[in-house]
Amino acid sequence: MTLDVEYGPHDALLVVDMQNDFCEGGALAVRGGAALVPGINAEIEAARAAGALVVASRDWHPVDHVSFAHRGGPWPVHCVQDTEGAAFHPDLALHDDTLRVSKATAFDADAYSAFEGTGLAGYLKEKGIERVVVCGLALDVCVKATALEARRRGFDVLLLEALTAPVDPDAVDDCRCELTDAGAKVRP
Repeated sequence: MTLDVEYGPHDALLVVDMQNDFCEGGALAVRGGAALVPGINAEIEAARAAGALVVASRDWHPVDHVSFAHRGGPWPVHCVQDTEGAAFHPDLALHDDTLRVSKATAFDADAYSAFEGTGLAGYLKEKGIERVVVCGLALDVCVKATALEARRRGFDVLLLEALTAPVDPDAVDDCRCELTDAGAKVRP
């Protein structure tokens, strides 16, 4: 069942970091992460049927990434390139034409937004994309950073809150306020 978003050819559905390490059983699991997959799959199909672009971002860290705790970063080792933890959730229905964007690939720089260091904004503008519809993991980290960066880059943004989950449930209200203050629309 979809959330009744009206997609069109000037839209991109951006699925943020639906990777094994961010779902239950992963190195940096977000509670409720795997449960989002069926709803996201329905949105992928709705977007594709309407001619919208589908983009899936992923953390794609080198082995000794600066964000890892042993390097002084805030996170445990997660989403290391070419590992099972970095793979997209096995039930996520990404088609061959899904644009896959890898972020945080340098040893010495982290990136929370799918737009940071990836060239994604320029690519979307070349394709005539005007609105970015955002879902995925985690609401209070990479989803928020991606939605805010999309606004800064001049895109209309619709966040599908029901298809996100936070690391910190107490952060949801603040995230919602920050996003709406930035001009994003938030659909519960």
